[in-house]
Amino acid sequence: MRIDKFLKISRIIKRRTVANDACDSAHVSVNGRTVKASYDVKEGDIIEIAFGEKKLKVRVLDVREVVRKNDASELYEVVSE
Repeated sequence: MRIDKFLKISRIIKRRTVANDACDSAHVSVNGRTVKASYDVKEGDIIEIAFGEKKLKVRVLDVREVVRKNDASELYEVVSE
């Protein structure tokens, strides 16, 4: 699954276009490397997102195409904020 879609489905970022823009602006890195929106997310990846001064680091636990709103937080675990 593309990283922009994963960020939207997991509800880390609300809209896919915003997630796409964040990737294109080099605000998203996976396993220490800056990635584009087309990066293919795998279980175990460490995603780091820069929201201005704040950084969010999460570990991917599961990759699913369809997730209910209540179950979205099961796709990742927060490593640090």
